[in-house]
Amino acid sequence: MTSDLSPADRAKRAAAIRACDFVEDGMRVGLGTGSTAAWMVRRLGERVRDEGLRITGVPTSDRTAALARELDIPVITLDDAGWLDVTIDGADEFDPAFNLIKGGGGAHLREKIVATASERMVVIADAGKDVTTLGAFPLPVEVIPFGHVATRKLIGELLAGYDVGGRDVALRMAGGGPFVTDEGNYIYDLHLKRIGDAPRLAAGLNRIAGVVENGLFIGVSDTVVIGFEDGSAEVRTLTAAGGAWDVLDGENIFADPGT
Repeated sequence: MTSDLSPADRAKRAAAIRACDFVEDGMRVGLGTGSTAAWMVRRLGERVRDEGLRITGVPTSDRTAALARELDIPVITLDDAGWLDVTIDGADEFDPAFNLIKGGGGAHLREKIVATASERMVVIADAGKDVTTLGAFPLPVEVIPFGHVATRKLIGELLAGYDVGGRDVALRMAGGGPFVTDEGNYIYDLHLKRIGDAPRLAAGLNRIAGVVENGLFIGVSDTVVIGFEDGSAEVRTLTAAGGAWDVLDGENIFADPGT
């Protein structure tokens, strides 16, 4: 029952349900990871069950794969799919140019690989993820375990030359030890407060030996679906000129038919 959901979950569900309208019969779909993406996978499962929707999913994490299989969504690897029609995934932050921070759930490496192997990426988020400047959310950087302390030092030295509001670099922990990604790597969270030049920082981080990938998604998506606590959802697209927004709709998915 939607009345039992928290306001945050109502917003996440609204965005996820609206985004599923971008999925058509026969598509190969990248399935994101995280609490908002889980609502999207559940909605696609409903469409598979109730509408006979025929899709193939490529999950971005082991937990998303498990949920998709539980809902009878056929799952294949990205190698088997070759190329995807659309990827739908959440974001921890997005700015007016649709630059993203992702990786709060620790899956940004697979998420970036899947998103960039798609015709389009649709971002789903609640209104709280809409920011003027990226950086309030810690930026995840995935590193290989070998020599990770040295890699951390190099990351810190790099940040000294960039326009950021903070330079704290913290190893992500879980269960008394380092958090380990699905690929067997570690994550350092960069508490930057503000990122002045996200594209430049993304390129700089990936030049460091030991860094596998960072959580900045630059120029990957041109569509964001924003969910609100009242159950409405708004689709925004990025125009070619000036990073302007086009608002496509604001449908309330919880409204009674005919209201």
